[in-house]
Amino acid sequence: MKKALLLGTTGIAVAFAMLAFGYLAGSPNAAHAETAAAQPSVTAAGSLDKKQVETIVRDYLLNNPELLLEMQGALEAKQKEEQRIASLDVIKQSKDEIFNSKFDGIVGNPDGKVTIVEFYDYNCGYCKRAQADMNALVKTNPDLRFVLKEFPILGPDSQKAHVVSMAFRKLMPEKYGEFHDKLLGGEGRAGEDSAIKLALELGADDAKLREAMKDPKIGEAFNRTYDLANKLQISGTPSYVVGNEVVFGALGQDVLAEKIAAAAACQANSTC
Repeated sequence: MKKALLLGTTGIAVAFAMLAFGYLAGSPNAAHAETAAAQPSVTAAGSLDKKQVETIVRDYLLNNPELLLEMQGALEAKQKEEQRIASLDVIKQSKDEIFNSKFDGIVGNPDGKVTIVEFYDYNCGYCKRAQADMNALVKTNPDLRFVLKEFPILGPDSQKAHVVSMAFRKLMPEKYGEFHDKLLGGEGRAGEDSAIKLALELGADDAKLREAMKDPKIGEAFNRTYDLANKLQISGTPSYVVGNEVVFGALGQDVLAEKIAAAAACQANSTC
């Protein structure tokens, strides 16, 4: 975090210096100043060489370091707003694929008026921590529809575990919620073997499960989710789509509850 901040503020400082010098270069004395750039002194009234400009900027920033934080904050706020606007456009254009994809599992009320979508990986530690938040939200909100978008991004083990998950949901959709809860909440790293073992314990037929795992539509579903995540600028798990907003990270039950309430109000007032 400190390194990122340092790089960001350094970039701002450099940009500030370039802006200052560029301004002077565009002045009526610019040509004369550029010719005499190597000279350390003022070459004409109101005209400074490059070194003098850089010294002035450096001294100012050293004496006012809080300016760098202010500029960094303004840059981050601008980037966040640009990201929000871009995501809003994607959500509008891909609404059905986000909220109503046939490839996704659902827990809670399938006919709930408010939907929250989670991009998750079975080997994501933060997803495991957020699992309790999901269960609590579903329990306390009978009108909540929680969509689980399988997003294996943590290696081959995750990919294989999610293949089993997709196959199991196709065969036994009524037990998918239990399967998801137990596999995500299990100890150790999830993979094909652990996922198959759990599926069989829940009553799946071994031969039918392994045949369902060969379905090419599973790979198609993953590719569509990856493409959707790229459009929404989602690169980690868990990430959520609630109403018209993308929420990144395991932010806790209270934060998600606030987002859900805001989405419900938006729908009620037809402002979404």
